[in-house]
Amino acid sequence: MSTETRTYDAQALWQKDKDHFIHPFTDFSLFHEKGCDLIVDSDGIYVEDAHGNRFIDGIAGLWCVNVGHGRAEIGQAMAEQATRMAYFSTFNNLSNAPAAELAAKLAELAPANLNHVFFSCGGSAANDATIRLVHYYFNRLGKPSKKRILSRRNAYHGTTYLAATLTGIESNNWDFDTLDHLVTHLSEANLYRRPKGMSEAEYCDHLVDELEESITEIGADNIAAFIAEPIMGAGGVLMAPCGYHARMQAVCRANEILFIADEVVTGFGRLGHFFASEAVFDTQPDIINCAKGLSSGYAPLGATLISDAIYEVLGTPQRKGGVLSTGFTYSGHPVSCAAALKNIEIIEREGICENVLEVGPYLERKLKSLAQHETVGDVRGSHFMLAIENVADKATRALLPVEARVGDRVAAEAQKRGLIIRPVGHLNILSPPLIWDRDTVDRVVDILDEAFAATTASLRADGFL
Repeated sequence: MSTETRTYDAQALWQKDKDHFIHPFTDFSLFHEKGCDLIVDSDGIYVEDAHGNRFIDGIAGLWCVNVGHGRAEIGQAMAEQATRMAYFSTFNNLSNAPAAELAAKLAELAPANLNHVFFSCGGSAANDATIRLVHYYFNRLGKPSKKRILSRRNAYHGTTYLAATLTGIESNNWDFDTLDHLVTHLSEANLYRRPKGMSEAEYCDHLVDELEESITEIGADNIAAFIAEPIMGAGGVLMAPCGYHARMQAVCRANEILFIADEVVTGFGRLGHFFASEAVFDTQPDIINCAKGLSSGYAPLGATLISDAIYEVLGTPQRKGGVLSTGFTYSGHPVSCAAALKNIEIIEREGICENVLEVGPYLERKLKSLAQHETVGDVRGSHFMLAIENVADKATRALLPVEARVGDRVAAEAQKRGLIIRPVGHLNILSPPLIWDRDTVDRVVDILDEAFAATTASLRADGFL
């Protein structure tokens, strides 16, 4: 934790937060009474609340603090840039050194031909901006009918207006409007809940067939792009069958449909590589979107990596006096880009991707031991991106009632024991800082073992089991 001693009036801070801060994804059935736990300090793999309680961070803030908390090097890089030049416009014929350096570094790290970078302020904005650029691209090609975007049910691509439409988690959009005429959702790739009796290879065939049938129904001339997370994140850390992404890309290529990889979560080491698309899933996307681990959460930043072929069209003057009239005041913000450059330097220098490749499989194996618990139906994911699915019956895979709040129960029991994990309905998700070692994994799994045992007991006492 920080060496600076700070004291907080925990009750006053809690009240201010409850009275004035509208939190993302707030459950108002609980918030008005309970408010939020306030995290006030952090260091490495640990965070501390306003009461002085210390926890292992099992979610890396929110999929993003990849190099761990309290990295003085990143803070110093940000401070140096802020005192030198905190901000200046990157519109028209202006730029700044950190943005130029970061764009070149991302082009170096990305799969071949993704040599051009459009900066935004986060994952939602990156996905939103990408679709606008994709539509512009096809308009410039004289193919204005290519507007429809293919996404997937249970995908998460953000909560800005268009990104929320791309998102296929139904509950995310309850009572919100969406731009449904622009997006068609295909089936998610969910090995755990694939049709009974269907092999993994047959399931892959089934999903690819659905894509081809949808293209036939909608018309390839009306479809601009297919967007997919390599592993679905907030939708349940859903693993696709072997070969799925490469086959989906091949169908897209055959129909002049752009393939967009949303690597907002999987990028920057979570699966052991800076980008997972090519290294893990054997695809070469036309576009990759990234955020989160790009700066390890030290500053808001998103990026859209664009292929040479697309850039050739975007970079051709549209008409006399015309410009590429899209972007953000904070596109290529110097302080955010300085944070990202130092973050990438740390990942490379400390071999953090290599740590994930070594410790990740151990974490997967240890977590699978939790299958001994009555409610644990599935433990899935890859390396430092994992989920546990809670069920009422392992044989039928039936879920517990919503009112059981099983994911919340497990998370609460873990937090009592010094570990923060994320509840998402009937799921519990782990996406830790990428600096966990085997000893940390052992401690975490011991805590989870106790948490699941306590949860099973409480569910039974309350009549849910």
